[in-house]
Order: sequence, then C-alpha cells, then structure tokens
Amino acid sequence: MQKSVRYNEGHALYLALLARKEGTKRGYLSKKTAETSRWHEKWFALYQNVLFYFEGEQSARPAGMYMLEGCNCERVPAPKRTSSQQPEKDRHYFTVLFGHEGQKPLELRCEDEVDGDEWVEAIHQASYSDILIEREVLMQKYIHLVQIVETEKIAANQLRHQLEDQDTEIERLKSEIIALNKTKERMRPYQGNQEDEDPDIKKIKKVQSFMRGWLCRRKWKTIVQDYICSPHAESMRKRNQIVFNMVEAESEYVHQLYVLVNCFLRPLRMAASSKKPPISHDDVSSIFLNSETIMFLHEIFHQGLKARIANWPTLILADLFDILLPMLNIYQEFVRNHQYSLQVLANCKQNRDFDKLLKQYEANPACEGRMLETFLTYPMFQIPRYIITLHELLAHTPHEHVERKSLEFAKSKLEELSRVMHDEVSDTENIRKNLAIERTIVEGCDILLDTSQTFIRQGSLIQVPSVERGKLSKVRLGSLSLKKEGERQCFLFTKHFLICTRSSGGKLHLLKTGGVLSLIECTLIEETDTSDDDCTGQVFGHLDFKLVVEPPDAPPFTVVLLAPSRQEKAAWTSDISQCIDNIRCNGLMTIVFEENSKVTVPHMIKSDTRLHRDDIDICFSKTLNSCKVPQIRYASVERLLERLTDLRFLSIDFLNTFLHTYRIFTTAAVVLEKLSDIYRRPFTSIPVRSLELFFATSQNNRGEYLADGKSPHLCRKFSSPPPLSLSRTSSPVRTRKLSLTSPLNSRIGALDLSTSSVASSPTSTYSPATSPPPTGSKVPLDLSKGPSSPEQSPGSIEDSLENPLKILSHCSVSPASAFAIATAAAGHGRFTNSERMCDKEFIIRRAATNRVLNVLRHWVSKHSQDFELNNELKMNVLNLLEEVLRDPDLLPQERKATANILRALSQDDQDDTFSLFLQSDCPKPECFETLSAMELAEQITLLDHVVFRSIPYEEFLGQGWMKVDKNERTPYIMKTSQHFNDMSNLVASQIMNYADVSSRANSIEKWVAVADICRCMHNYNGVLEITSALNRSAIYRLKKTWGKVSKQTKALMDKLQKTVSSEGRFKNLRETLKNCNPPAVPYLGMYLTDLAFIEEGTPNFTEEGLVNFSKMRMISHIIREIRQFQQTSYRIEHQQKVTHYLLDKTLIIDEDTLYELSLKIEPRLPA
Repeated sequence: MQKSVRYNEGHALYLALLARKEGTKRGYLSKKTAETSRWHEKWFALYQNVLFYFEGEQSARPAGMYMLEGCNCERVPAPKRTSSQQPEKDRHYFTVLFGHEGQKPLELRCEDEVDGDEWVEAIHQASYSDILIEREVLMQKYIHLVQIVETEKIAANQLRHQLEDQDTEIERLKSEIIALNKTKERMRPYQGNQEDEDPDIKKIKKVQSFMRGWLCRRKWKTIVQDYICSPHAESMRKRNQIVFNMVEAESEYVHQLYVLVNCFLRPLRMAASSKKPPISHDDVSSIFLNSETIMFLHEIFHQGLKARIANWPTLILADLFDILLPMLNIYQEFVRNHQYSLQVLANCKQNRDFDKLLKQYEANPACEGRMLETFLTYPMFQIPRYIITLHELLAHTPHEHVERKSLEFAKSKLEELSRVMHDEVSDTENIRKNLAIERTIVEGCDILLDTSQTFIRQGSLIQVPSVERGKLSKVRLGSLSLKKEGERQCFLFTKHFLICTRSSGGKLHLLKTGGVLSLIECTLIEETDTSDDDCTGQVFGHLDFKLVVEPPDAPPFTVVLLAPSRQEKAAWTSDISQCIDNIRCNGLMTIVFEENSKVTVPHMIKSDTRLHRDDIDICFSKTLNSCKVPQIRYASVERLLERLTDLRFLSIDFLNTFLHTYRIFTTAAVVLEKLSDIYRRPFTSIPVRSLELFFATSQNNRGEYLADGKSPHLCRKFSSPPPLSLSRTSSPVRTRKLSLTSPLNSRIGALDLSTSSVASSPTSTYSPATSPPPTGSKVPLDLSKGPSSPEQSPGSIEDSLENPLKILSHCSVSPASAFAIATAAAGHGRFTNSERMCDKEFIIRRAATNRVLNVLRHWVSKHSQDFELNNELKMNVLNLLEEVLRDPDLLPQERKATANILRALSQDDQDDTFSLFLQSDCPKPECFETLSAMELAEQITLLDHVVFRSIPYEEFLGQGWMKVDKNERTPYIMKTSQHFNDMSNLVASQIMNYADVSSRANSIEKWVAVADICRCMHNYNGVLEITSALNRSAIYRLKKTWGKVSKQTKALMDKLQKTVSSEGRFKNLRETLKNCNPPAVPYLGMYLTDLAFIEEGTPNFTEEGLVNFSKMRMISHIIREIRQFQQTSYRIEHQQKVTHYLLDKTLIIDEDTLYELSLKIEPRLPA
C-alpha cells in the first residue's frame, strides 16, 4: 500500500466492494515484492483512479490499494535468465511509475499479451494524465490572460493619467481664451448687438454640417481600407517590422558592449593600476582594443534610431547610415587584431590571479553566464549583420522610395568595408607571424618587416659543413657532431630563406655567413650529380639538397642542407622551387611589360573578369584567396580537371586541395589520363576558351614588323623531317597549322595558330646558376643555316639578337599569355632565343609540358602515398615520364626536372618504424621503478609519433572510421585509437598494481611528471593518454591515495588537463598547437571531430551535380595541418628496454577488474 496517503478505512472498504462488482478491469496479476524480489499472484480490481488487490478472488477485504492519479504505465522487457534457471513460458511485464518522490514503482506481469495491453490502457486512463496535461495547458493560458489583464490595467492607468493631463491642459486653454476675450472686449468698447439668427436656419446648417462630415468620413474610410489591403501597405508593414527588429538588435548589441566595457574593461584597468597588478595596461589594451570607442559610437546610433521610431510611421534611416558609415572604419582595427587579442587573453589566463579575477567578473549576473571571449566576438559580426539587415530592407523598399538609392549606397559601402577588413585580417595574420619570428631572432631581421613577405614553412635541417668550390669536408661527418653542431632552424618565406642556430636559452641567432639568402640569387639542386667527387648522395642517403647562392657583390657559395627524411626533403625542395619560380616569373613579366603598363601581370590576370566568371558548370565565391583571386565554390569534375591543367594559373592552394581530395569525385586514373592528354595533344585537350584568352591581343600592340608585313619568320626545331631554308626563292615552306573555330569567332575572330618550321642556329640556354646573362656582346649569326628575308637588313638582325626583349615586345602576346609563358619557364632560365617565344605552337607545347611536370612533381613529392598503394598508377606515371624524356624538343631544364621526378618515384623508401612494435627478446625486462620519467616520456613520444605519422591521408576522407567496416577502410586510424587505449590502460594498470597508498601516490606523481615532459616535447596525445587514465573512475575515486599526492602535482595535473580539455572544441589545445613548432603529436580525435562535422554538415555534390569544392578546401586544410605534424620527425633514440615495457600487453588490466581492485583498496562507504 502506498505511503503518505491518508484515507478512511470504511470508505476504502466501500470502494473495494464497488471495485469487485463494477470495476473497470478485474483479474489475476503477479506482483513483485520490493523486499524479496519474488512474484506473488494477486487478484486486482480497478475502480476509477484506485487500484485494489486481494489475496484471492473471494477475499472480502483488500490487501492493499494504489492511487493511480498522475502515474505512468509502460511495458518492460522480460528479465534475462541465467543458464542455471529453468526456462518458463512467456510472460508479459509492465510497470506503474508513480509521480510521488520516494515511491517505488509497481512491477506487474500477466500470462496473456492481450490482457496485458488492456491492463496498461486501463491504468493509463485511470491516471488522468490527459486531464492533467489539459489542466496544465489551461493553467498556462490562465497565467497568460492574467498577464494580459495586468498589462491592460497598466495601459488603462497610463491613459487615465493622460486624460487627467489633457483635462488640466483644456482648463488652462479655457482660462487663456477667457482672458483673451476680456482683452478683446476692452479693446472694443462699442459693439453692436447682432440680430439673432432664425432657429430653422440654424437647424439646416447643423444638418448640412453633419452630412458633410459623414460623407468625408465614409470616403476616407474606403480609401484607408483599400490601402491597408494593397501590396504596398504589406511591404511597408514588413519594412517597419525589419526596422523594429533592427532597433531591438541594436539595443541588445549596445547592452553587450556596455557589459564588456563596464564589467570587464574598466575593472581590469583598475586592477592593472593596483600594487600587485594581475595584468598590465598594455595587455588590457591589446585584449579590448577600441571596444570602448565602438560602444560610444553605437550608443549615438541607437539614440538616433529611437528618435526615428518616435516619429513613426515616418521612418527615414538613410541619413543615419550616412552619418554612421564614415565612423565604421574603427572596426578595421578591432577585426584586424581580434585574433591577437584572443591570444593575449589566453596567455594572461595562465596567470592564476588573473584567471581567478576573470572568473569573478564572469560570475556577474549581467554576463548571464557568458565568458569574456563571447563578448569580444560580438563586434566581429556587426558589419555582416548590418549588410543582411539592409539587404532585407531593400527587398521591401519600392524602387521609387525616397531612401532607395541611399540605402543601396550604404549597402555597397558596407560590403566594400567587409571585403577590406577580410583582406586586412589575412595580411595582418601574415605580418604578425613574421614579427613573431623576428622577435625570436636576437640580431633581428629587417626583411621580415616587409609586408610582401609571406611565411611558407619552418623546420629543423642539418647544415653540412663545406669548403671552397662547394666540396664537402669529410672531417666532421660523424653523426653525433653533425647533429649537435650542424642543426639549424630554417624559415622559408616567399622571397628569402633564413638559417638560424638555436642557443641553450631557446633564442635564435642568424648565421654570420649565409644566414639570410635571397631566393632570387639562389639555384636549387635537388639531387647531386653522380660525377661529384664527394658523392654526397651516397653519404647521406639522398637526403641532402643544395642552394647555390650567387650574390652580385660577393663570390658565390653553396649551402648544403640535410633533411631528416625523404618526405621532408621533398616538401622543402618543392616549396623552395615554387618560390623561386614565382620570383623569376614576376621579374620576367616586369621586364616584358614595363614599357607598356604600370600594372603587374598577376594583377592583369586577377582583374580579368573572364577568368573568374560564373558559368553553368562552375561558380566562384566572393571570398578571395591569398592572391586576392576569387575561390572556386562549385564546379564540375571536367572544369576542375581543366583548371588543374590551365596554362594561366599556378595556384598551390588549388593544387594541394585537388590532390588531397580528388578521390571523393574522381579517380587517379582519370587525373593521369587528363595530364597525358595535355602533354600529348595540348591543342585538342586545352579548351577553346582557354586558348582564346591565352592569345587574346589587341591590334594596337602589334610591332613595326607586323605593321609592315616584314616580320622575320619564327625559328623552331622539330622532330619532323629536316626543315627547308627560308627564302623568297626557296621551295614551299613546310608548316604546321592549327585552326580553332568557335561561336566567339564572330566577335573575336578565328584563332589561327600557324607557324613555319625552319632551322635555327644553335643557341646556349642561360642558367642563372652558372654565369650572368650576356650583355653588350653580339651573338654570331650563321647565315648558312638559312638566309633571311632580303627586305631585312643585317643591322636589324643584329639589333634584334642583341636585345631579345625588343622582339618580344613586338610579339602579339597578351598579358595572360605572357604570364603563362613565364610561369612555364620559371626556374629554367630565360629564353635567349626570342623567336621561340613568339612561336605560338612552341609556346603552348612548352607551357603544357611544364604544367604537366609541375603537377607531377607536386603529386610525387607531397602525395607519394598514392603511388605506394597503387602500383598500376605508379607504372603509368613512369611510362609517361619516360615518354617525356624521349621527346627531342625537350629543354635541358625540363629534362632535368623529369629525371628528378623519375628518381623520386623509383626510390623505395622503406619505413622500418613499425619494427618498434615487434616484441623482440629483451635480455632483462625492465620494471616501472627502474625507468626514469624522461625515458618513459621520450619513448612514449616516439611511439605516438610513429603511429600518428603512419596514417595515410586518404583514410581521413569519407568518415571511414565511423563505418561498420572501419577496420578494413581505416586500419591505421583504428590502430592509432587502439594504441591510445593501450597506453591509457597501461598507466591505470600500473597504478593499481601497488597495494600501499604511498606507492600509488608516488606512481601518480611520476606519471604526471611524464605527462609534463610530454607537454614540453609537444606530445599532447601522450598528455591526454596519461590524464585520461588518471581521470578513470577506478583511480579518481581513491581519495586516500590522492590525499597523499602533493599540491604541486595536483596543480600541474590541473594545468595539463586544462591544456588538453575538450571544452570549446579543444580551444586551448588548438591555440597551443598554433603557437608550437613541429615536431609535435596532436590529439587525432580533435581532427576527426572536425572532419565529421564538415562531412555531416555539407554535401559533396550540389543538386546540379557540381562538386562542392568549398568543402574540399576545408577538408584539405585539416589534412594539411595533420600532415604538417606527420612530416617532421623526432630525433629520439630508440630504447628497446623502455618500448618493451610500454608495449607489454600482459601488464594491462581490463576495466572491470580495475574497478574491482579499486573497491578492494578503498571500499565504498555505506550510505
């Protein structure tokens, strides 16, 4: 029987009698007792909302009763039975849950399923749950009506006060009228008495006045009703609603700024002025920036909005935005430094006093539980919010509205300001990164103050000592001395390469000789020739590369650098080569176009709208990349492959994004087939629109040779039959002609690429690494190879050969074409044969070949895993490269680049890192007590990095780790997860193996010290392995053990947990990784969460079937960050005795056994 229920016994017996006779539901049910947990069969009878049960059907007195009002009845599954228990026939269970606190549920069962359903339904109806819900709804309505009544009372009271004020005003006006009348009577002493009007005339005038008023009111009522129902009125209502919402949003924003300034900024300023300041004034200014000025500005704007609302329904807002727009430039400073302010705040939070003080401020009720970072983020969204509001406002503003043009102007200005702020943020982040590096260099580095310097990469390389003439000295090639004395911290920028040494205090020092290398003066040699006497390739296992530096005011010298692995060497050489290519490309284009235009060629291509115009199969976003060029948002697979091989572009961002994610929308075979077609058939494979833009020229730029029709024929060496001499009397010239016709011919004209094949005199190709370009000397002219045209004088020929750029300036090559030419030839020296530059067929073939080699170089060097896992793809690429090498027209630089790609692809880089996981026979197994914390931390870091860097990047695509067949689709990710769990289990098992409290406390302190050393080594995965083990319930509940742990260890434990905490999507860990230099081991789960969020939030393809390339770009960004940490290895010596202990799975105890041991060590206290 239920407790805490009062009842009259006589009344209960009467109700029991009614239940036996007239009950809604009656029958036998089994009831489970709470004391013995046994089932007893009782006879139950349900009457209204009371459930009685009797010992039998014939019993007169009930054994108990239950009040069912407010209860809940539901079916429950049958309990599981052990193998020792006898099987029994199926029974159906259901439970009655009471709404009273402390009331145990009533467990019942029956033999028949239909009978059970009837009992559940009957008990549900007897609980009056529907009536209770309806009662709650009515109560809510009643409360709402009460609130309305109170509001109406307040409004009526206000109206009453207004009426009283108006009555007072009327009395005052009456008194003034009386006074005026008396004055008028005094001024008119004599006034004739007017004759009284006829009463009938008065009545007629009164009726006429009434009729006129009624007609006017009726007419105006019709006009108003028609306007209310019109579309214009509906649009105005929506417009007014948008304005009202904007006023509310502005009021909320002003309140947020008020809280930021008054609850955080001003108190922290006062704290910074105290005797023991937890924060400096400079840090306060860096965190809050100009937020106080922003608050003052928006308070003024908010007052203006409220004044406009007071004049409703006449809403004129354009003048307010005209006043606001010039002042919104203050947002540029805030947005530009917002990321830096958050970094300063994160650094200040490391101070306990400041962190404690900040938490007190955040506990203020005005903050409503929001953190300081939240308030600092609000101004970032204000400009976009204004743009959206104006967009909605213009949608409901008629074109003839007086404010239309002003609002459109305000919207355009805000969009322009938003774009400027976006560009400044990217530029400022780059400058801040450069300045951070500059501050770490003791001597300083002025070149990093150049805003055009863009950071590319950094890392540790070993500089091999060299002597004169680039010969390596073999005196100090011992591994120990070379690693200690030759280790350098290297930084690559777009224009310079810095080489530094690191002192014991962590400061960097530039090398006195060769510390700052200008890339324009450097020549990269990726592979050492086998003819060298030193044979460095054999000595260092082909991990070295050279930079030949030729400064204009000093003798040339060579810098030899040694990478830790082939992957790092490939990454370094690829990026250095790309920077050198871009510098030479820009330099060549400046020379070519300095006479015709003040605008650089990259800007010409960027400003050509035809290159970034939306089409049916491609769509560009408004966001600009680092080159200030629109990024691809959606595109078909064909357009992406076309952009990959487009001769006008060399976008590393697009290339990396494509090569990281192409498996999602195509295959490697399709990509390679496209590259093969571009090389073998450049004219048929390149789209017509690309060639038309490639050779788009204006008639005004043609040179004097073309104007007179006397231009010299262009020389070209072909593999076809021997060319004929060029002469007016010679036989017909053998030509190669290409005609491209398209619908654009009617406007632009047919594109006719026809060139004559004639022999050219042998010329030497200029290489900047060997000697300076010949200037001031004439090139000998061999007339025996083919006489020139009679109309051309020898002087003009010599003049042309002396100044090749003169002929180039007369060629009909557009800026986009010339940029692609220079891009194709960048890094391979300048063409001394200017006629080749004007041969359009030769230009396209060379540009196509260089583009194919450039894509293959990045593919092989940075994405070598594609070829390690796909032997068929590897063989096809080898065949293509061998075919390129057989081309007789191949330039020496192209031949060398092809040979380098072949060499890199043919090398078998065997990774023996997983041999660490092979358990070998250890002569003497070590125990935990004999191993130092440093040894454990180093070997944990080594194992974690080996497992982390073994993950191929294709496993990060498609959320394979969340599928059913995850072990087959992502074996390396699953191995990483298993290794994390094994290490965490090992830590927990080792602690629980100790029987006494002191030993367990010492073990915890030692593991915390190991975790702190892992943090110092940037192994945040190891930190999380140890902290997660210490936070397990089996260890965390050991209060006596934790009582023996020192306060310093607990504080260190809190610091480590805060670093790797998952709060705010691992906000602290992301900030730490952003500020640390590789090598490092991040927590893989953080990146997997990001990838899962991207995969689930956005589709791979649009409804039109286009590839969502914006999503591909986000995925590629995460993969690039992961690979950045994968490529840089630790220089830690493997210790077999430590790894033998760490990988010994016999030491691991399962979770259930751990908790049982924990209960034995410290039994649970009685309740």
